[in-house]
Amino acid sequence: MIPDKAPKDDVFHAAEDLKAKAHVPSFEKYKELYDKSIENPDEFWGDISKDFFWKTKHTGPFMDYNFDVTKGKIFIKCMEGASTNICYNLLDRNVHHRKLGNKVAFYWEGNEPGDEMTVTYRELLQRVCRFSNVLKSQGVKKGDRVSIYMPMVVELVVAMLACARIGAVHSIVFAGFSADALCERILDSQCSLLITADGFYRGDKLINLKLIADEALQKCRDKEFPVRRCIVLKHLSKETEQAPPGCQSPPAKRPCPDLQVPWNPDVDACWHALLRGVSDECEPEWCNSEDALFILYTSGSTGKPKGVLHTVGGYMLYTATTFKLVFDYHPDDVYWCTADIGWITGHSYITYGPLANGATSVLFEGLPTYPDVGRMWDIVDKYHVSKFYTAPTAIRLLMKYGSQPVQQRRRASLKVLGTVGEPINPEAWQWYYNVVGEKRCPIVDTFWQTETGGHVLTPLPAATPMKPGSATFPFFGVVPAVLNESGEELEGPSEGYLVFKQPWPGLMRTVYGNHQRFESIYFNKFPGYYVTGDGCRRDKDGYYWITGRIDDMLNVSGHLLSTAEVESSLVEHESVAEAAVVGRPHPIKGESLYCFVTLNQGVTYNAALEAQLRKQVRDKIGAIATPDFIQNAPALPKTRSGNTTAMILNTSVMLIDKSALMTWNTNSLCVVQKCKCASLSVCLSLFPPPPREDNEEGAP
Repeated sequence: MIPDKAPKDDVFHAAEDLKAKAHVPSFEKYKELYDKSIENPDEFWGDISKDFFWKTKHTGPFMDYNFDVTKGKIFIKCMEGASTNICYNLLDRNVHHRKLGNKVAFYWEGNEPGDEMTVTYRELLQRVCRFSNVLKSQGVKKGDRVSIYMPMVVELVVAMLACARIGAVHSIVFAGFSADALCERILDSQCSLLITADGFYRGDKLINLKLIADEALQKCRDKEFPVRRCIVLKHLSKETEQAPPGCQSPPAKRPCPDLQVPWNPDVDACWHALLRGVSDECEPEWCNSEDALFILYTSGSTGKPKGVLHTVGGYMLYTATTFKLVFDYHPDDVYWCTADIGWITGHSYITYGPLANGATSVLFEGLPTYPDVGRMWDIVDKYHVSKFYTAPTAIRLLMKYGSQPVQQRRRASLKVLGTVGEPINPEAWQWYYNVVGEKRCPIVDTFWQTETGGHVLTPLPAATPMKPGSATFPFFGVVPAVLNESGEELEGPSEGYLVFKQPWPGLMRTVYGNHQRFESIYFNKFPGYYVTGDGCRRDKDGYYWITGRIDDMLNVSGHLLSTAEVESSLVEHESVAEAAVVGRPHPIKGESLYCFVTLNQGVTYNAALEAQLRKQVRDKIGAIATPDFIQNAPALPKTRSGNTTAMILNTSVMLIDKSALMTWNTNSLCVVQKCKCASLSVCLSLFPPPPREDNEEGAP
């Protein structure tokens, strides 16, 4: 599977000084360790598990699983019978056993330059213990689900680790999601408590988070599921005189006179007030390795988000190991992942992976372009960041402003660069490598999913010769395969479905509350394999290249969105009879939403209605799902079974090829390159092109 030798032509290599100190210093060492991880996974992962504290040891095989639906229920188990606490391993172990109490865990950098705070491992442990006691005082116990809807502040990390400490299951909802999205996730996971904040700034924009949270809680009550308690962090409207020393972020520097903080004394409780007089000692709840750690919702191709469930032991081992080896982490590194903790990247590579290694990280609340386009590089220089992890969307955004804002900063501390969320196009890769990294920093182009828990295809900085745009080779314990439509494994250079043949410790265990959905989504199509939903190409050198989603999903700025979910939001508008959503290439976001709507009889399409529809989607899902284009379609083509275009575009019985609908541009009326209709006029009548802003003739 892994070639005996790495290619030498048309590849990029790490510098020799980085190789000399690396955990995996060469391709030969990578292959040796990879073979061991596949041939003897119990020994490979067993050796890694010795670095962590276990209250009791596991019994039976290190890993046990069934990937074949024809042989019974799908299951994945790791170290069954072992007990531990992940918070203990992230904090107590580092403070008391590894003597890292005075080491910085997080440099918090707020939205405004000058908003900053430093938190050591000892301080973080104390804050987590205090808040763990607060949760227990509110009746939260092991196994209860807690919803967290917060900006990128240290208290978000405190809240999630406090849940883990007492055995509660956290469900973090990205603070950019709408009240409907928050309500839906609370209802699905049956959360007993919500933790939120008054508000936050995203660049110049004020987000009234408490207003959105209150709307979500009212929707829960309307559906006969009242959440009994909401803990509110006063992030912008701080009452500093009431707060115990060392238990809060510094006051925000930007004034916020428009902030509205409605208060329901029967439900709402102030974070800081609850901490008064609370002990900073809290014994951890010892959990089984297979006990639930968190639920994180990701868009599903059927429209309803699915609650991905991760468990304690395997997730801890996998995030710790991938963080250490993929970023080649060393104790003197300062690491910065620019993701939001509301997504899996923030869970695995801001909180759990770095803290498990005793790392120092930057936690950033702001935007890469605020107050200017040099903000990220200012932060790199300020904290001497050595390992930097961001999304291709951010790279393409900053590319627009040229090299000068980057080159005005030193960036001498950088050693490894990483990308996450979507495949990076070679042009952005080259700019990242040449301009940001000055041709001396290897790029780890990581492929993984919410479901996988951590990296599954990725270079290792010193060991893997890099090809711009390729995720290269599998991580340890991961066995990929490429299948054709018939489920046959393809050998050598090939293209098809990306699947995995066996589990690794960090793989999801189920869809919360719906194991049948878990089996049908990931295992029914090809029994015996975990199906990623992505296509891939393997080249002559054995390198893997991700080619994009195969199901009805779009990747917008590195975040998966369900076309069905967006369509459902549009159809809920009283004027819309039908809707279909496809992707359109976008120079920054990768993909954008192109929506077709068929209106009810008698309704006229105009700018006001278009604005309403955009707002409808934004309110139902969140700003990330706001359509870039909405087009009136007098009718939507259907299959004999009644499926509309959205289904047709993503199956082999397309009426109009998806790529054709993605090629509208400002230079012509349309560019229908691969029309499969009997007549081009049919395409143009069903999908009239967007109006031109000039008087030039366009050609189909």
